[in-house]
Amino acid sequence: MANSPSEEPEYDLAVIGAGPAGLAGAVTAAELGLTVALLDAVERPGGQFYRHPHPALGAARPEALHHDWATFVDLRRRLAASGLRHLAGHHVWTVVPAGPEGPWDVHAVTGADGGGPPVRIRARAVLLATGAYERQLPFPGWTLPGVVGAGGAQAMLKSGLVLPGNGTSSAGARSRAGARVVVAGSGPLLLAVATTLAAAGARVPAVVEASDYLGYARRPGALAAQPGKLVEAAAHRAALWRHGVRLRTRSAVTEVHGAGRVAAVTVSRLDRDWRPVRGSGRRIACDALAVGHGLVPQLDLALALGCATRRTPDGASALDLDTHQRTSVPGVWAAGETGGVGGAQLACAEGELAGLAIAARLRGRPAPTAIRRARSLRRRRDRMRAFADVMARTHAPGPGWSRWLDDATEVCRCEEVTAGRVREAVAEHGARDARTVKLLTRAGMGWCQGRMCGPAVACLAAQVPGTGLPPSPERRPLAVPVPLGVLAALDELPGPGDGTG
Repeated sequence: MANSPSEEPEYDLAVIGAGPAGLAGAVTAAELGLTVALLDAVERPGGQFYRHPHPALGAARPEALHHDWATFVDLRRRLAASGLRHLAGHHVWTVVPAGPEGPWDVHAVTGADGGGPPVRIRARAVLLATGAYERQLPFPGWTLPGVVGAGGAQAMLKSGLVLPGNGTSSAGARSRAGARVVVAGSGPLLLAVATTLAAAGARVPAVVEASDYLGYARRPGALAAQPGKLVEAAAHRAALWRHGVRLRTRSAVTEVHGAGRVAAVTVSRLDRDWRPVRGSGRRIACDALAVGHGLVPQLDLALALGCATRRTPDGASALDLDTHQRTSVPGVWAAGETGGVGGAQLACAEGELAGLAIAARLRGRPAPTAIRRARSLRRRRDRMRAFADVMARTHAPGPGWSRWLDDATEVCRCEEVTAGRVREAVAEHGARDARTVKLLTRAGMGWCQGRMCGPAVACLAAQVPGTGLPPSPERRPLAVPVPLGVLAALDELPGPGDGTG
């Protein structure tokens, strides 16, 4: 049958995701003698962090848009020399065990849009390095053209050399006044995004941070263990000062204005619970808004496997991993943002540590040099993970952010469900959780399957009083869209977590 999945030879390890964690894990395992298949949805390795322009765009210095580019150059060199199988354009939609503890069948659809032939990869072990996506908190006007994710704005520039707000390349933007882009939300990504945009020619009227930075000072031990983070933050702040960018803390964009696209934003002061301070709103004219409130681990494949999760200090869910990066499911490891958002350096350390652990598990006792390397990596990982927890706690969304929403604000943009309809489901129809709200309003039933609107719906439904977050992420049987013909061609449909029909 045309839609039957083609089968590859069995590998020792299947790595899902070719970002910093996946690359580090894959090349480490391959260098230790394992046969490795590295699957990723996009054409070029590097993930979101090391996203870079296509050679056809003729970027002379792609490294100018990146931090720590030398690490990626080294990973790319090791990838080319490793002999592992890099399977680009492979959208993994499920992983199921072929036995009690493996081997594992990794199912993927191929092609840029997933319309290519299906593939089934069998491997003795699996490393999940699926990364994260942006957390978006809605507010009036957030669906207007010109509002983009903060990470999305950075991705536009890194991969397409395009500035948000004017649709021109950064090279062209430098020759005239660039678009005015307000950067807002919460988290350290905002400083990096604003610095990159300003250096590429955009005018950044303000960086609007909902938290403050005192949370870092309250935990000096974790901060002192990562002096490089202080240097990095100081460099961003100095760059913003040179470009005349104003940093507003304890503030948020609470409304976007414009007829057909962004023309201005209202910035309001926030109290400690992120409630807007009455009368504090001020308008800032702009052409675009880049907004994001941190990152959320991408766990679809892991949850379908039944991997245990833990709550992170900012209220998100991440995988619960042991000291060797193992999940609660035997034969499945994870690295990078799946275990909690912490940046590219932490992801690389965890990926390498997972590669060492998997090689030891499949090939027997490792060499003394590998043992020493693993010990060093664990110490480094623990220091960086402690700092990541401080970062998450400092920038955690406050419970009062839902006060930004009037009843006409669209909460679920896929299904066009407003905050008023969600509140009506709670007040008049007795909904007390996000699932019941979904059944009554269709919130979360659209293309993103609740990934964007889930926190807002849960908050409005008072699922967790005092927070804006659901108690646990939703388990989805399919991680990406799959043609019905692919499912029909399978001998047996994979069930949730156990591979049964």
